[in-house]
Amino acid sequence: MNEKKYEVRKPISDTIFEVFVVVFLVLFVVITLYPVLNTIVLSFNDGIDAVRGGIYLWPRKFSMKNYKTVFAMQNIWVGARVTVARTVIATVTSLVANALLAFVVSRKRFLFKSQLSLFWVITMYVNGGMIPVFLLYKNLGLTGTFHVYWIPGMISAFNMLVMRTYMEGIPESLEESAQLDGAGYWRIFKDIISPLCKPVYATIALFIAVWQWNSWFDAMLYNRMKTEYTTLQYELMKLLSSVMQQSGSAENAKNGAATITPITIRSAVTVATMLPIVCLYPFLQRYFVTGLTIGGVKE
Repeated sequence: MNEKKYEVRKPISDTIFEVFVVVFLVLFVVITLYPVLNTIVLSFNDGIDAVRGGIYLWPRKFSMKNYKTVFAMQNIWVGARVTVARTVIATVTSLVANALLAFVVSRKRFLFKSQLSLFWVITMYVNGGMIPVFLLYKNLGLTGTFHVYWIPGMISAFNMLVMRTYMEGIPESLEESAQLDGAGYWRIFKDIISPLCKPVYATIALFIAVWQWNSWFDAMLYNRMKTEYTTLQYELMKLLSSVMQQSGSAENAKNGAATITPITIRSAVTVATMLPIVCLYPFLQRYFVTGLTIGGVKE
């Protein structure tokens, strides 16, 4: 006997919706990628030529002058080493400190758990101000040193509360089973809790690393006179400021010395600073989405 096969056709409304979603996502990708690609193109274009405009996805007059200017700065490599060092050290120490504190606060037997959590939430919205903080760091001997980059920010209320929220979602039966086998709190944290917290650890590590990498204000405020502790972002900010001041000089433009302009040097600086983070993100991407879903603070 011949069996009739019935094909289930999708409703026209579902097909239209799928087409709409695909078109929307394609447009979203184009809108998202175009500014990045345009910035890269401008960074490889001649500065005077870029002032004319009309550059989109390909350099009209290719030039490496912008990058040569950036990498020829006097303290650029010192700032790069300091920035890499502060990013690595601050990320590791802050991650360990916040994870340990979050583990302690997430235990139900911990006294004053709610009160301390409320206290930490208040610190997220209230601070002493720039001058009192500067005087505090100065009295503690942190100004003019490398330690000002990582010690004050070792504990973050937001990062700690996010980790605590994630740890509270781990089944208590795992901890109880480990305790029955004679495991202490350190063993439970190291061998049970931490392996299960890789998504939130990766998310917080990315947050800390991006903030440390892009920070320049603390270098200007606390280590302005210490060139050995300058940072990459601070040096690039000074370069951008100097180029903007020189761009208005008619004499430089007349002599052809102004082959770089604020728009092209800004693009080169943007590419130089974002490249390391862009290279780091793919390694943390699989944890990042999962980690973001536990960003809510709850009791």
